[in-house]
Amino acid sequence: MPIQSVGIITKPRQREIAKVVRELTAWLAKRNVQIVFDRETGDLIGRPEEGTLRDEIPHRVDLIVVLGGDGTLLAVARLVNEREVPILGVNFGKLGFLTELTIEELFPTLESVFENRHMTDPRMMLEVEVHRAGEVIAHHRALNDAVINKGAMARIIDFAVYVDDLLLSLYKSDGLIVSTPTGSTAYSLAAGGPIIYPSLDAFVITPICAHTLSDRPIVISDNAIIRIEIRPETESTFLTTDGQVGVALRESDQVIIRKSQRRVHLIKPRDKSYFDVLREKLKWGER
Repeated sequence: MPIQSVGIITKPRQREIAKVVRELTAWLAKRNVQIVFDRETGDLIGRPEEGTLRDEIPHRVDLIVVLGGDGTLLAVARLVNEREVPILGVNFGKLGFLTELTIEELFPTLESVFENRHMTDPRMMLEVEVHRAGEVIAHHRALNDAVINKGAMARIIDFAVYVDDLLLSLYKSDGLIVSTPTGSTAYSLAAGGPIIYPSLDAFVITPICAHTLSDRPIVISDNAIIRIEIRPETESTFLTTDGQVGVALRESDQVIIRKSQRRVHLIKPRDKSYFDVLREKLKWGER
């Protein structure tokens, strides 16, 4: 499909991105491509009147270019709609597992996209619901993970985890992470979880500082439905999706997690594999 319109979304308040945005808009204008900014990007380059609400952009464009870090891309990924618009992420952050392109790779990769020579990496997402007294009180989508953890002064959390209505375990811990393969290199990895290859159809369930040392991370099918029940007398507990959107939980709340019908399609350079990214970001093989 030819690229006729491109959305540009940037990390808010990062002034050094402005120069790249201006170069990018000039590059696209030469190809008669319609450009749609989010409001923060419009303000950044002195064109506020052209800014658009972020959640409207996926409905209006054929490609989204994200200039920022993984956090910016995660926020954009949650906006994905039934069109599943591909996303090209350029790293202006620190680590950049998702925004893996460098600034130097931006325009060569765009050339390959416009010539239909690019590679697209589809990534699964989570659908996360909070049920309270028989009603759904919150619904979120996540590319990386859903995390249940305690407040700053809360005691250890008691909760039960079911997989397809079969009891997995009764946990006592500081929290629990349910991650996608994409999210396996994020919080789950820091909590001792495994790295899962992005194309595998799986979830990772990782307890955070479990009271019982034998409670270990487990990998399950992405066709499973995970149900987490907050046990009575549990206090100051929070659910956070992708580290950005949260909701306070109460005792007896249930958190239901399943695979989303939506996928995020990340554009990647043809000459860089997932293993290249791991070696680069995690410094494997270095002494």
